[in-house]
Amino acid sequence: MKKLFIVFFLLFSILLQAQTYVKVNAFTTLLTIPNVGIETSIGKKSTLHFDALASFWKSINGKPREFYTFTPEYRYHFQEKYNGFYAGAHIGASIFNFQKWNYLNTNLYEKGVGYFIGATIGYQVKINDKFMLDCFLGGGWHQGFYKGYDLTTGERYDKAKKYNKSGEWFPYRGGVMVSYKL
Repeated sequence: MKKLFIVFFLLFSILLQAQTYVKVNAFTTLLTIPNVGIETSIGKKSTLHFDALASFWKSINGKPREFYTFTPEYRYHFQEKYNGFYAGAHIGASIFNFQKWNYLNTNLYEKGVGYFIGATIGYQVKINDKFMLDCFLGGGWHQGFYKGYDLTTGERYDKAKKYNKSGEWFPYRGGVMVSYKL
């Protein structure tokens, strides 16, 4: 999975034109959950942003905390591109092997896939010709399709024949992206 992401990221960046930024989320990287992205111009006040967020933690205190999200996003900039407020809309995908917040004191966890649709608001500040900061917060609806397991037995705890479903509204994006202009 890691190799596929790196190859996709490199191919995508080679195909892009001028006014393209590569980004790293300083906040999530400090938490050892890398979030990398790329943003490129597609119009006078429009950009296309793509990022991937990954938690490679197979286990924290014996509980799974592994997930991957892939988020393409359209952004409209109210002033000039890459400087000032913007609003974005996105649709993305997730893969997870994770214990949900409402099962934290149990041995239950979920393994599955999902999709999400939502919005982002943000503010970008140019530091100089090559560097920019992108402060953002976003969220929306996440629909998950998963199988629930008990850590102690390895057996499924849910009664669904194939996949269980769970949908929730919540904030799932945020941070400060340190951006470098290619």
